[in-house]
Parts: sequence; structure tokens; C-alpha cells
Amino acid sequence: MKLHLSIVAGLSLSTALLVSCGKKEAPQQNPMNAAVPVNTYTVTQEHVTGTDTYPGTVVPLNEVELRPQVSGYISQIFVKDGQKVTKGQKLYEIDRSKYQAAYNQAQANVRSAQANLNRVQKDLERYENLAKQDAIARQRVDYARADVETARANVAVARAQVASASTDLGYSIIKAPFSGTIGISQVRVGSQVSPGQTLLNTISSEGPTGVDFVINEQELPRFNRLRQGKQPDSLFTLTLSGGSTYPHTGKLTAIDRAVGLQSGTITVRVSFPNPDRQLVAGMTVSVNVLNQDIGQQLTLPYRAVTEQLGEYFVYKVLGDSVQQQNVLLGTRFQDKIVAREGLKEGDVIVVEGIQKLRQGSKVQVGAPQAAGGAPAAGAR
Repeated sequence: MKLHLSIVAGLSLSTALLVSCGKKEAPQQNPMNAAVPVNTYTVTQEHVTGTDTYPGTVVPLNEVELRPQVSGYISQIFVKDGQKVTKGQKLYEIDRSKYQAAYNQAQANVRSAQANLNRVQKDLERYENLAKQDAIARQRVDYARADVETARANVAVARAQVASASTDLGYSIIKAPFSGTIGISQVRVGSQVSPGQTLLNTISSEGPTGVDFVINEQELPRFNRLRQGKQPDSLFTLTLSGGSTYPHTGKLTAIDRAVGLQSGTITVRVSFPNPDRQLVAGMTVSVNVLNQDIGQQLTLPYRAVTEQLGEYFVYKVLGDSVQQQNVLLGTRFQDKIVAREGLKEGDVIVVEGIQKLRQGSKVQVGAPQAAGGAPAAGAR
């Protein structure tokens, strides 16, 4: 009985070995070559309308802080707060008594120096006549000539002192550097002021007013084109803080010299007419920039776009693989964006599954699913 069981066990083991040796291992698929499941979108044209809105601040195109250039006490104020002034109009007067006295003294010094010059010139003439007759030493003539040169120099110094005293006397009257509107006075009669330090008032020019706003560096090429090209009348408009529309349109006048290293933004200035002085420096407004992509434009979902080192790409489906395609983007609206260059109508691009893709990756295209599980509109 034991022998029979051993034979049966041996036969079973042999059979198992034969079956095992007869099987072939199934080949394993390389995960690098596996097709990536993706959802796609067919690029189409659609009508794009609207404006881009930026928060802006009203800034005067010409504004000057009025500060004294001489010290003293304010003796007179010739204008009222908020008054309109004309160029050259008197605004403030600093006590002139010491400056007037210094000017008078300087003029007296000129007269004294001139009188001394006249005297030594006459002495020189007499000495030169005597020298012709050998009635005086030549050294005396040389001394007389030196006295004349010294007297002339003294006259020049005295005249320079007159000019300096006259300047200080003139600085004691502060005048409007241009026509505009004066602000609220920061000093009163009797206030002590110091040159270059004390703020007297601020004056802003009439006429056009600027509005500053910031854009990101990706928008800079677009605004450079706007500045260099002909600007439509309705390109820049304003919405005031109360929600009303400003009745005048603006012109792009300046773009700052550099992009902020930390913010990645740059300041743009638009000039607006301001005949009724509705725009006041410091106001917060909304700048509306007419969408330059108005009309039939190629559009694509914004989620299909990837950024690398400041450039934008999409993955375009070619057969069963993808190609990384550089694109120039336009205006973003809702969840889409305009493609200005790099794509054409009918191109198929990946909108889902992008994270697993690289140049040349194999793809398995499926119907994109919306949030509820239904195919996304406009998708393939």
C-alpha cells in the first residue's frame, strides 16, 4: 500500500513539472510606451467681444510741490485754497526786510568799488604821464596798474553780490510755475519756513490728466503694439468709482521703463481730457481696454495651455501621438483664450491628461467628461 502511494505521488510530481516546463511566460508591456488616456478639443473659431478691465489711479500729468528757496517768516498769502492760478502769479511772500537790506547793501558796495576804480584809474593816468617825462619811478607806475586791476576785481565781486542778493530777494516771492489749480495751503501767515524743506502747497496743471494702471509682463507686447499703432477712439475708457462712465476717451501715452522684479508687472499711463475737472488726483477708477481680439478668433480652453520659461504651449494630437506646439495667446475670456499664432482651425489639442504627456507621447483619445460625467461641450 505504501509503495502504491509513492508511485502515484511520483507520477503527479512529474506531470506537474512537465506542464510547468511546457508553459511560456507572457511578455510584459513597457510602461514608457503605454498610450496615455487623454481628452481632446478641436480648435474652432468663435466671435469674441468685450473689454479688459484694470484698476487705475488718477495722476496729474504736471504737479509741483511748492517749497521755499530762502528762510524766513511767511508775511503774506495771496491766494485762497483750491484757487485757479496763472503762470507767474504771486502765491506767497516771505519776510523781505533782510533780503531787501542785503540787496541795498550790495548795490552800495558796487558804487563804492566803482568809485575806488575811478580814483586809481586817474592815478594811473597821472603816473604814466610823469613816467614819460622821467619824473617818477617806473615802480610807482607798476603799483598803480596793479591797483587798477585790484579795483576792477572788487567791482566784479560787488556786482556778483548784487546778483546773489537780488536772487534771494526774488525768491522771497513764491510765484506759480505754470497755470493750474493750487491746493490747500500747508502754512499760514507767520509760519517759519526753511529752504527746500517746508512744503507750502501743491499746484497741478489744468488740461489732460493721467491714469496709471499695471499690467503683467505677458501683456507688454500687446500694449507696445497699441502705443506704436493707431489707437481707436474707444480703445481706452473709464468707469468712475460710482459706476458711471467717464464721457471722454483716453490715449496710451507712456509705458514704464522696467518690469518689477518681484511683482512681474509694469505701469502703463493713459491720458484723458479733463475739461470739467471730474478726474481728481488720487481717485480710484476702472480702466477699460477695448478687446483687440474682437471678431472671429481661434479659441481654445485655457486649461489646455502649459507654460515653460515664459512661453506657452499646447499638445497637438497627430495620429496616435502628440506634438508640443508653441502658441501666442490673446485675450482670455471666461474659461477660454484666443490663440493668435501657432494653431489653425480644426487642430486637435489635449485638454485633459496633460500632466503625463511629453513630446512624442502615445495617446489614447477618449471623449472628455464634464463635471457631471457628460462629454464637454465642443470637445471631441
